[in-house]
Amino acid sequence: MSRRPVLAIALASACAVVSATQRPSMADLKTTAESSGYKSTSTYDDVVKFMKAVDEASPNVFYVTYGTTYEGRPMPMAVVGTGLKDGSPASGRATGKLRVHIQGNIHAGEVEGKESAQMLLRELAMGRHDDWLQSMVFLITPIFNADGNEKFALTNRQRQNGPINGMGTRPNAQGLNINRDFMKLDTPEARAFVKLWNDYDPHVGFDLHTSNGSFHGYYLTYSPPLNPNTSDAILRIMKDEWFPFVTKTIKSAHGWDTFYYGNASTGGRGGGRGRGRGAARAATTDLPATPEAVQPPVPPPAAADAPAAPREWRTFEHVPRFHNNYVGLRNRFGLLSEAYAYATFEDRIKATNYFLDAALTFAHQNAARLKAATAAADAERLVGALEATSAKLKRGGMVEILMGEVEPETNPNNGAVMNRRKDVTHPEQMVDMMWFEPAATETVPAAYYVPADATKAIDLLKAHGIQLRPIRQPVRGLEQFSIDANTSAQNFEGHPMRRLEGKWAATDAAVPAGALEVSMTQPLARLAFYLIEPASDDGLVNWNVLDDRLGPDVKVYPILRKKQP
Repeated sequence: MSRRPVLAIALASACAVVSATQRPSMADLKTTAESSGYKSTSTYDDVVKFMKAVDEASPNVFYVTYGTTYEGRPMPMAVVGTGLKDGSPASGRATGKLRVHIQGNIHAGEVEGKESAQMLLRELAMGRHDDWLQSMVFLITPIFNADGNEKFALTNRQRQNGPINGMGTRPNAQGLNINRDFMKLDTPEARAFVKLWNDYDPHVGFDLHTSNGSFHGYYLTYSPPLNPNTSDAILRIMKDEWFPFVTKTIKSAHGWDTFYYGNASTGGRGGGRGRGRGAARAATTDLPATPEAVQPPVPPPAAADAPAAPREWRTFEHVPRFHNNYVGLRNRFGLLSEAYAYATFEDRIKATNYFLDAALTFAHQNAARLKAATAAADAERLVGALEATSAKLKRGGMVEILMGEVEPETNPNNGAVMNRRKDVTHPEQMVDMMWFEPAATETVPAAYYVPADATKAIDLLKAHGIQLRPIRQPVRGLEQFSIDANTSAQNFEGHPMRRLEGKWAATDAAVPAGALEVSMTQPLARLAFYLIEPASDDGLVNWNVLDDRLGPDVKVYPILRKKQP
């Protein structure tokens, strides 16, 4: 099979060589999705050509690269704003404006974010959002998982409604899910992401996805950061103002319903983006091959004298290996969008466009407040506070969920059955299981002390942007973690995920020579805490970073900490 049976040629004129006095016309520049009648999605080369054409056409757009994929592809980014000298981090920061990162295609079968990000870039270059450019600088990375994008096949995400000419794969070229890699940083793509965030320091991060699972009635679902250690001030703005504004705006302007991400469940593990969904699928297909596998769970028949228990609307996991949760622990606004897989490809792009338009309108109107909230979160004193080291779903009250229906549709290229959204909805009262609460907590210390020979841990902490400094004088008031249990259970992407149980207690042990201090008064203290605490469910211990120091006979954690002063 040809990689792209139907390919557009509309980029040819826009991407041709132009003279120094003539720029290509934005009116003629189309994405591959548009020019193919929404039968195809963009290749890596299509995206790069499109972005370079926009760069050539607009003085406000700078094409740069910010990393290299596993297979060696430069990772493209457009830096967009007025008053920029170039596309450098220094230039973006110097504007003093709200910096917004928009990322698509982390899962390269979920392609509408890639197309929508290109369309937004074109609109910005054409001057359609000049008001936004007065308050914001944009960092647009449409094709994050470029290697996975190039593995086009008609068998990827088969039940998804198009693009009928195929799409890429969920994992990157290493076979790893980048959206589970934001803590361990096993992929070069995730490493490039954290470098981008350390260098440009966005205030807001969008991650554009496609949702599958329960047959609900929403064109798009969304989520803020879910980890309970996220700044309360950031979450209040998102839950009380930002997402309600988005929902109301899209409904008023387009008549389409949107809501918080979830899946209908009768119990057990919930959430279509967690390990539960991923474990049930083949790495290259992304969607189950049978309709039964994606039907919402059906409760068993109830006893004649008892009504059926209500279903639950369950979100995905809280751990910061996911993008939006990771961004939250960096004290930034993380917005996940999930266009509904069974809406048509064209409608999924529209839904993502509508989401971006409404969300960015709110960001423009509240740019000063959003910057102030992130600055306050950076300055917040955590030392002495109780923070979660693990979390559990919080059972809330009842909430009305719009469930929907699908009907079969045949892909004309291979005869495979796709699901197509029917324009019907059925309101159903479900238990709110969309948020998390701590399952275990620990007191935030004044500092941690990492031995100089724990080089893997030091390298990973530095990659995240966490500040470490050499110790210049003796440290008093130390605590050491005594290990009661040391186990490795679930194997995830080559990691036998380790868990420690134990407790901190005062010790006379000295900080070893050459150790590095991680102060918990730094801006990334929340992230540092979650990485370093030995009982954390998504930290250095889990991802085997300290395995060379945690043999079966080891009874103490190698990193010391200082009690609060």
